[in-house]
Amino acid sequence: MDPLSALRDFTIRSELDKVTQTGDEILFGSDYTFPSSIETAYRSKQGNLYTLQTVVYFIKHYNLKHTDYIQRARSNKLPAVTLPDRKPLYEYLTGVTDSADQIETVIANDHVLNDGKIVETDGGGDDLELDDISLIRACERPLKDREALLECKGIDFYSVLVSSTRREEERQRIESQQRKDGLVAKNRLMGVDERGIGYGGGGGGGGGGAGDEAYEANPKPKLLQLKSGKIGEGVPIILVPSASQTLITIYNVKEFLEDGVYIPTDVKVKNMNGMRPECVTVQKKFSRDRDQVVKAYEVRDKPSTMKSEDWDRVVAVFVLGKEWQFKEWPFKDHVEIFNKRIVTWGSME
Repeated sequence: MDPLSALRDFTIRSELDKVTQTGDEILFGSDYTFPSSIETAYRSKQGNLYTLQTVVYFIKHYNLKHTDYIQRARSNKLPAVTLPDRKPLYEYLTGVTDSADQIETVIANDHVLNDGKIVETDGGGDDLELDDISLIRACERPLKDREALLECKGIDFYSVLVSSTRREEERQRIESQQRKDGLVAKNRLMGVDERGIGYGGGGGGGGGGAGDEAYEANPKPKLLQLKSGKIGEGVPIILVPSASQTLITIYNVKEFLEDGVYIPTDVKVKNMNGMRPECVTVQKKFSRDRDQVVKAYEVRDKPSTMKSEDWDRVVAVFVLGKEWQFKEWPFKDHVEIFNKRIVTWGSME
C-alpha cells in the first residue's frame, strides 16, 4: 500500500490518532512505516508531488482557517497545501470521492514495518514509470547512526581518556611549578636596596651589626628584604637571547647559574614538553663574612615586553653576538650596552 492510500484508509476509519511521527519516519500504528519526506501520489496544481509529512499535517489541521493553517505550517517549517488543492485533497482522504485528477498511480513497493516485518503491496500500475531514486529512498532505513556506533560492543575509549587526562595533569604540574618558583623568590626578596643587593646582617646597611652577633659554626641563610615595600620591586634582571640555537637560553639558564651545570636546550625543551616559560627565577647563595645571603634574579628573554623601570634592574646580559638581538633596546648601540651592563658571550670549546 502506498503512503497516500494508507493515510486515506486511516482517515476513513477515524484512526488518525494512530498516525504519528518519530524522527524521520511516520508510523501508521503497527501496520506501516514510511519516511516522512517520501512523495505521495497526489500532485499539486503547481506541478509538485506533496510529501507524506505535508499531507498528514494538512489532514490533522483541516479544521483551521487556511491562513492560520499556513502560518502554523511555516512555523513548523513544513510546505503547505495550496488553497486550490485543499478541497479535492480533503474529499479524497475522507472518502467523499474515490479518486481525483491529481492522483498519479504508483508502482507497488514493499515497505518495512517498525517491527521488522515486510508487507506485500498490490501490484497495480506496473505499466507506469517512476523515478528510480524515489523508489530507493522509499525502501531505505538507517541501520546505524553515530550514537549506535559509539555503543557498539568491543570498542574501548579508555586509552583516549587516559591520554587526554595525562596531558592535562602534566600541563597543570608545570604551571604549578612555575607559580611555586615565583612565590619562593618573592618570599625571599624583602628589604634589599633598589638593586636587590644586601647582606644578611641584622641592620639595614651592608653587613652592619654582624660583628655584634656571636659567630655560628653553621651559619644559616638569611632572607633579603626590600625597603620599598612592594614585593618583587628591585629584583635584578638577567637577559638571555630568545634564539634557540644559543648555548644559554630561557630553558637551561636556571641549572647553569645555580649549579654550574650545562644542559642542552633541546634536552630541556623535550623534558618540559615544549612549554616555554615567560620568566625564570634563579637563586644564588653568597657568603658575606659570617653570613650566607640568598640572592634571587629574574631571567627573561623578551626585552620588547619590558618597561623603562624594568631596564633599570638589568644587571647582566648574555649576548649572541648578532646585531638583531639589541633591536628596540633603550641604548644607542652595543658599545653603550657593554659599558653600562655586565655582558657575557659564551662559546663551546
